[in-house]
Amino acid sequence: MGKKLDSLKPGTCLDGYKLEKPLGGGGFSVVYLARNLRDDKRVVIKEYIPNKLACRDRGGHVQARDESTEARFVRGRKLFFQEASTLATLKHPNIVNVFSFFQANGTVYMVMKYEAGENLQHYLQSRGKGLSERFLRIVFPPLLNGLEMIHNSDLLHLDIKPGNIHICRGGQPLLLDFGAVHGFPQSRQEQPGQVISPGFSPSEQYESRGYVGPWTDLYALGATMRACIEGHAPLDAKQRCERDTLKPAQVAFRGRYADNLLRAIDWAMEMDPTLRPQSIAAFRAALTADTTPEPARSAIGRLASVLLGKSSS
Repeated sequence: MGKKLDSLKPGTCLDGYKLEKPLGGGGFSVVYLARNLRDDKRVVIKEYIPNKLACRDRGGHVQARDESTEARFVRGRKLFFQEASTLATLKHPNIVNVFSFFQANGTVYMVMKYEAGENLQHYLQSRGKGLSERFLRIVFPPLLNGLEMIHNSDLLHLDIKPGNIHICRGGQPLLLDFGAVHGFPQSRQEQPGQVISPGFSPSEQYESRGYVGPWTDLYALGATMRACIEGHAPLDAKQRCERDTLKPAQVAFRGRYADNLLRAIDWAMEMDPTLRPQSIAAFRAALTADTTPEPARSAIGRLASVLLGKSSS
């Protein structure tokens, strides 16, 4: 049985929102389905509560676990608030819409638009096998566009994985979970309570002062694409550092997927950050090099057909 989620009770009201139920949580946050009491619309609320640094008291207040974690908790809370305010200014069809943020209970909350649909991780698990090249070519170009906007705003996502990609009912892919978002350029990563997602986080994220940049998100994106092909997470970067037994995608999946797609994935998943694509533009060029343009039919429309079972994926 998994660890019990340290969440607020359903029915709790915060800043004009009523919590309906917790949707899940990670190493530093809890996510709730809630309702806006002003217009009765559903929203998603993320609460900053890093479980290694803080805990909740009986009154629902979030506080540092002890004096040794106080400074890191306070700094992380400040960063979360600052970056939530920045994300609220980013409007893109492939980035979850953060439209409000507030402070309460000694911590910070981020309010996002609720989107019906299916999580990519759940979709992968339900199929029990890898997805087609057509699916990848439909889903990932729009996500690249959204991620490029994030990078152009001097931010990094730092937790890209299938579980943080949502496919809306209309077929639009959304990049979710910006709780790990981190500003750059900075010489070293100093993110308190940093997130590690085995199989998707590159080696520099395992280092307390790892040098992170767009190349860090691109490793995770390449690993996510590979997971869509294999049906499971790739070999963890920490294990790859010790003994890299991960077979290159160009070898493992030759003949099943286009060479340029496989080359792009291998490039993004280079262990040395300096050998990876350094920008979304470079990765996009590699991904589309020598490809025949797709038919004029909307990519989003094709994805909706796949999800509705009208054609194979």
